[in-house]
Order: sequence, then C-alpha cells, then structure tokens
Amino acid sequence: MTDPAFLTDPETLRERALAALTRARDRTALLTSCVEDPDLTAQHSPLMSPLVWDLAHIGNQEEMWLLREVAGREAIRPEIDGLYDAFEHPRAERPSLPLLPPDEARRYAAEVRGRALDVLESTAFRGTRLTEAGFAFGMIAQHEQQHDETMLITHQLRKGPAALTAPDPAPAPPFTGPAEVLVPGGPFTMGTSAEPWALDNERPAHQRFVPPFFIDTTPVTNAAYQAFIADGGYTDPRWWDSDGWSHIRAHSVEAPLFWRREGGEWLRRRFGVTELVPPDEPVLHVSWYEADAYARWAGRRLPTEAEWEKAARHDPAARRSTRYPWGDADPTPEQANLGQRHLRPAPAGSYPEGASPLGVRQLIGDVWEWTASDFLPYPGFTAFPYREYSEVFFGPEHKVLRGGSFAVDAVACRGTFRNWDYPIRRQIFSGFRTARDAAPGTETS
Repeated sequence: MTDPAFLTDPETLRERALAALTRARDRTALLTSCVEDPDLTAQHSPLMSPLVWDLAHIGNQEEMWLLREVAGREAIRPEIDGLYDAFEHPRAERPSLPLLPPDEARRYAAEVRGRALDVLESTAFRGTRLTEAGFAFGMIAQHEQQHDETMLITHQLRKGPAALTAPDPAPAPPFTGPAEVLVPGGPFTMGTSAEPWALDNERPAHQRFVPPFFIDTTPVTNAAYQAFIADGGYTDPRWWDSDGWSHIRAHSVEAPLFWRREGGEWLRRRFGVTELVPPDEPVLHVSWYEADAYARWAGRRLPTEAEWEKAARHDPAARRSTRYPWGDADPTPEQANLGQRHLRPAPAGSYPEGASPLGVRQLIGDVWEWTASDFLPYPGFTAFPYREYSEVFFGPEHKVLRGGSFAVDAVACRGTFRNWDYPIRRQIFSGFRTARDAAPGTETS
C-alpha cells in the first residue's frame, strides 16, 4: 500500500486532525441546533438515546481520551462519567438519568473542545500508541462522526415536520452497464497495518485467499426489491433464515422500514417528508434477514466480508490493496456520497469516478452493505485502546456491514472500515448487493 502523505509530516497531520475534529463538531452543532430543546431531551425511539445524551457523551469521550489520557490533565466533570458510559446504561433507560440539560451540555462540550485544541497544538505525534501519527485525535473525530450518524438516525425516527434539509444528489442517467462483475480468485491483503487512524478491528493486515466470484456492479435498487415483495417474498419461508422468518412473522414486517403502500404505490417517510419510493435508488433500511432473503430469492447470496473487501480494494494490475476502490487518495464529492452532503442515496450507477479497477460502483458511501459474515477478529487482533470498542462484540450475534452510507463522514469510512449490528436492525442506513460463485478454474489474480 502507498502510505498516505500525512503519515510522516507532523504539520500535515496536525492540519488533518484539526479539520476532522472541526468538521465533526460543525455537524454535531447542526444536528443539535435544528430542533428545540424538548426534541433534544425526548427519546424518539427506545432504540436510540436522547440527542442531548449523545451531545454530552461526545464531549465526555473527548475529555477522557484527549485531555486525561493524552495530556494527563485533571477531570473537568468526573461526576458525569457514569451517566455517559454507554455500557453502564442501555439506551432505553438513558432518558431517566439526570443528564446535563442542552445548554449545559453544549457548554461542556465546547469547553472540552477548546482545551483539546490546545493539546493538539502542543502534542508531538510520537512516543505512545495513542499519540503516534495522531491516533487519539483521529479516534475521537471518528467517534464523534459515528455519533453524528446515530443522531441522524434519530432524526429519521423522529415524528413531526422535517428539521434537516440538504440538496439531492445529482441526477444520473439509468445505469446500462453489466449487472455483475467477475472478481478473479486468488490472494489479497485484507485489513491494514499502515493506516494511521484505523481502528483495532481493521488490524492487522493479513493475506486472504478468495475463490473467484461475481458481485453486483451496483447495490440492489428499490425497484428490484419491490419485485421481491410483489412475488410474495415476505410470505414465503423458503427464502428466509429460520430466525429471520420467526422475526418478521412476530413483528409483521412486510417491507423496508418507513415504507407503506397507498393507492397501489409504495411511499416512504424520509426525514419528515413522505414521498414516492424512487425506483433507481439503492434500497435502504433493510435488515440482514431481509437482505439475505432477497439474495436467496434472486438465486444469489450475500458476499462474504472478505469478498466485499477484495472487490473494494484489490487492484489486479498493481497486485496490491488500495485504501479505496479508486486508489489511495481521500474521497472527493465526485467519487462517493458521504458526509451528509445529501440526505439520501444517489441513484444506482452514480459516481463512475469512484469505481473499483474492475468496475464495481458505489462500494463507498450511499448505503451500508450487509455481508454474509459474522463480526470476528482478524488473526493477530489486539484490542486497543479499550476492549469495549470491538472485542466485546465479536461473535455470531452481529453481522458485518461495509462501505459506509451517505450519513458517514470520510474520516470514519475506508476500504478496511468494519461496521456491525444485529441482523434484525433496520433503522440504520443499510442496504446490500448480492454475489454468486464463479465456476471452478475461472481466471485468478
């Protein structure tokens, strides 16, 4: 892998960390200032925290890692640590806690940020694993952006008129390319040992052999998914994992979350607006069970995590893994739909400049993509800097999602980034693409 320039230049690294932290805080401010205080303190779904909890939690984590751990400073508000410990209090019970009110939460987060920027200015990016290449600052920027995505999910679940607006993605002509792409079999480098801000579950880099397979050129669209529904996909147990079948029957699931049928047409609710389901967009708000059932109905399957990453990172001509499908450079708006620039996926087939060397499109941005794989550690995994980020979630209970969505910032999205969730989850910005085995003896690379 070609090392990014910011690996070795302290000033470029400092600028990069400042930009990432600032971008995250600007987004946090938008997500928490677009509604009145009652909406900040309310719990809009038992699946989510009140927005005001996320706001103070962001500040508390920043204080713990950048002020206390990196700079060795005394705690500003040690008495609130327990309130904002995500493992101590499940989301459903957080509204009952004595949380900081909105104005106080804003002041606390702002005070922490002011001190953190002083630490950033004076830190030498060496000496410890936390400070090497600015890891702690990158970790905190990613943490805040992950909570920003969580808060955007809360806004989608929130009842009432729209509070957020954004321009739609640029129109795209109907995609007329091949429906699937052959990914040659052979070894490739999965994960990373060089990406400075990669989190522990992305490490270390290691070799994987993947047999040849075909993968969808674009994510599965709403129109394609509607065909599954129309063919009785939700009423035929042949297509469903047994647990998934039990779940959809118990909860009367008949379509993606936020969809409803009216007058012979499919409508959806999107950030307070009801609209026709656009046929050419990637399907959104489906669970792993739904993605798996569609793939079986289509005579295909979900790609494994290793297959997805090989499709996204392997450059057959250069015989190496890149940071992104298009190479090692950070994403541009012409390559991927990221960062909440839009509040919806772009039409399938968009962003040809972001395609992989093999021609697979939209692997980064638009929708998180379910894979067939359980969330498991890589060979040689070491938890860092704390077990609760990844290690406690390893196991068959969680399925891996890859690629990021329109709600993900570039700092928390790359070819090695791993997301995970329960297979029943639908409130997340999740879609999928399908794959199938290639015949034995197909081209290798």
